[in-house]
Amino acid sequence: MTIRHRLALAALASLALFAAGPARAWGALGHRTVGAIAWANIQPETRARIRQLMAHQKEMDTPACPMKTIKDVAVWPDCIKGENWRWAYASSWHYHDQPVCGDFNLKEECRDGNCVTAQITRNERLLADRKLAPILRLQALSFVVHFVGDVHQPLHVGENHDLGGNRITADYGAAPARNLHSIWDGVLAERAISSANPPLVRTYSKADKARLATGDVADWARESWQISKDFLYPEAFGGTIPCNAREPARITWSEAATEKAIPIVDQRIEQAGLRLAKMLDAALAKG
Repeated sequence: MTIRHRLALAALASLALFAAGPARAWGALGHRTVGAIAWANIQPETRARIRQLMAHQKEMDTPACPMKTIKDVAVWPDCIKGENWRWAYASSWHYHDQPVCGDFNLKEECRDGNCVTAQITRNERLLADRKLAPILRLQALSFVVHFVGDVHQPLHVGENHDLGGNRITADYGAAPARNLHSIWDGVLAERAISSANPPLVRTYSKADKARLATGDVADWARESWQISKDFLYPEAFGGTIPCNAREPARITWSEAATEKAIPIVDQRIEQAGLRLAKMLDAALAKG
């Protein structure tokens, strides 16, 4: 086999790995909103140090995926999926599958560290290490900002052997033949964010932060899994989860289900933004 053939096979393998992963959590608007909430609630010292790191964004050599603002930083890990040959190794870092028909067990489902919970912890440590080169810390910053958003999307944790709902064809209002994951990522998240009152992006009170910015990474993952188990999958399948049977080939995500889901989505994005702010302050504000 020639070197060219080996490279072609490696490229195909990378593409297959990327294709096997779930859709983008929350979509661009959701991730940008999480980043913006964090930006509005971090300490001034943290904001200044993030700006210092973003000044090195050209060194990332990803001109199609700039990191000039915190919103750019929030979507960079999804944007770079356009260069699969370079970044496909990170595709599994966006989720941490936990079957809704089983027990919650983070270690069992992520033995090699290639999952969102492990990568939040790893990249938080890299971000806080001021001995590292700024380019490495900027990449870690982007992964932290993005992955905190990912772990708060219920279908990036809870799933039923269907790639977090990607294999479930679902109709949503006038938008037929989507999949359940993309509904939660896109149209549902966009509707929840745009209709929120007060707006999700704002400076939150100390009381709100104390109420929402709680727990650790394992707690956040468990919350997402619980939402999938107790609400999302039962709502999608008429009240029960098809644990011992094949899932229907097609479902409808109803308007009634959307109305129930909107406050859940809003809360998850608020929690993600404020928990991220707390994490960024801990990594960057002191010293």
